[in-house]
Amino acid sequence: MTAALPSLALALLCLLRAGAEVPLQPDFDAEKFAGMWHVTATASNCSIFLKMKDGMKSSITTISFTPDGDLSMKLVWPLPDKCQQFDLLLQQSGQAGHYTGTSAQDKRDLFVMETDYSHYAIVHETHHSETEPSAALQLLTREQDVSPQLLQKFMELIPTMGLTKDMLAVLPKTGEC
Repeated sequence: MTAALPSLALALLCLLRAGAEVPLQPDFDAEKFAGMWHVTATASNCSIFLKMKDGMKSSITTISFTPDGDLSMKLVWPLPDKCQQFDLLLQQSGQAGHYTGTSAQDKRDLFVMETDYSHYAIVHETHHSETEPSAALQLLTREQDVSPQLLQKFMELIPTMGLTKDMLAVLPKTGEC
């Protein structure tokens, strides 16, 4: 048993390291990425998300870019009694497709992992907080419908990002908001 401990520790370090390296969309084109997207599926280890995921519905996010190349995200999320809007501004990191944001309490990193620009995008977000660091993988689509093949591809990525399938919410379509 004690002989296996160093191997186990090394394996865990490799897993943590693999989860930290997020691939980016090659030759990312911000102009093509801008516009309206539906959040159709999300996997996250955030405790708030995990408590709410079974009652969540698809939301809409509108992405635009400032003249400096920073990413502006407007997210409209249907809640049981109202539509909640969140605005987020993330700065270019120097790597195309990677954006960062910092507030007094936390730091965020958003990575555009893969997109065909006209149908889908897969983004990974890390939230570095002293109280609860978390990660999320999101499947964005231009239309509310998602093909079974695309959903399967997304589900196969979940464990590669250090998340588990029980953290997944496939968000039902909604006409709200």
